[in-house]
Amino acid sequence: MKKYSLIAAAIAGALVATPSFAVDYFGYFRAGTALSSNGTGDASYEKQKVGRLGNENDNYSEFGFGKDLQTGEQTWRVESMIASGNSGTNGWQDGDFNVAQYNVQATGLFSFDRQATVWAGKRYYQRKDVHITDFYFLNTSGTGGGIENISVGNQKLSLALIDHSSSKQKTLDGKEWVRVPGQNPSSPDGWKEQDKYKEDEVKAYVADVRLANIGLWEDATLEIAGVYNFATGTASGDKNVKADDGVLATAILHQNMSNGFNQTVVQYGNSSYGAQMADLGNGGNFDRKDDANNGAQGVRLLNWGVISLGDKWEMGHQLLAARSTDAAISATNRAKTDHDLISAVIRPMYQWTTTVRTIFEAGAYQENYSNAGNKKGSKFTVAQAFSMGEGFFARPEIRVYGTYLDDRSDSAQLSDKSKKKEFLLGVQVEAWF
Repeated sequence: MKKYSLIAAAIAGALVATPSFAVDYFGYFRAGTALSSNGTGDASYEKQKVGRLGNENDNYSEFGFGKDLQTGEQTWRVESMIASGNSGTNGWQDGDFNVAQYNVQATGLFSFDRQATVWAGKRYYQRKDVHITDFYFLNTSGTGGGIENISVGNQKLSLALIDHSSSKQKTLDGKEWVRVPGQNPSSPDGWKEQDKYKEDEVKAYVADVRLANIGLWEDATLEIAGVYNFATGTASGDKNVKADDGVLATAILHQNMSNGFNQTVVQYGNSSYGAQMADLGNGGNFDRKDDANNGAQGVRLLNWGVISLGDKWEMGHQLLAARSTDAAISATNRAKTDHDLISAVIRPMYQWTTTVRTIFEAGAYQENYSNAGNKKGSKFTVAQAFSMGEGFFARPEIRVYGTYLDDRSDSAQLSDKSKKKEFLLGVQVEAWF
């Protein structure tokens, strides 16, 4: 027993001491709480439209582990991530727990292009977002595989196939007898025959094609992405899928500047992707429950970036306009509507010292439905923050904030449905590592 114990100890020591066994640890989290003037506690009000600073009422965390395995000129990266979200209302919550990523990425397999990477598994796939509103405008993440960063001249081509079977449609499943309200169940008129339906999962997939690093003028590049969502049938083998397939096309113009960067994004979608343009969808799901979105089309224009305004000032912004036509009003209301949205958010920041900063954020939005009322509102936040270093994206950051919310919608959007205004006083931490 002693001999085996010594061998085990020696093996364990070798594993710890050998650099090749090092594991990367990375992640993100945010957590906080706030008092509300309406007595409803912490609040979140249309953060993708008016800004997220001082406007989040949940805890969220991601913890990732990665390992690079080297063999010759090849690098095989094994990566995984767990994610969890909950309300943060007490100290012991399971909440929503998810194994968000587990995949392998192999680089250097092809002698003609050592930078190309083959991958398979579950993955956050080349997501595109605006940080100040937590808006992912392109996100087809899921389980699948592909090859990315194939050299085409100076450009990089990426191809992927990803499973998106998350929607269910109602499918006719024979007949059934049901009771007639108000009738005696023992009488001949007490029952009637009607169609019987079942929820049937639609088997659908995303074909994702991207071409990046298209050079334009000085310090400017273009990336284009085409996403095609197609169905092969239902889980029970029914080929009659009610929802049409859809296309989402995206063009991203990135401009580096001496004092920051700016991105202009243009997107077009049809079918469910068309409905998502004004609903702030991102390609991460596709509504196939019926044919309500079959004639929908939509466009979206987004401009965002971060610039330095001097030695002490920096500012981030988002300007967004979107329109969807002939789209279902919501997941539950399938009536057709035209839907318009416009949003503006600015986040100026003043850096007092290397660790002390004051942050302001103001945002407003308005959206109109052709037959379902209108929504509009605004938000203003002042936060005193302490960060690890200078710069707009320096994290970790601890914030103490005050937020004013003003809802002017036809229907109440705040937690207290009888109120149109709310003031929050809170504290939050945000970190990535």
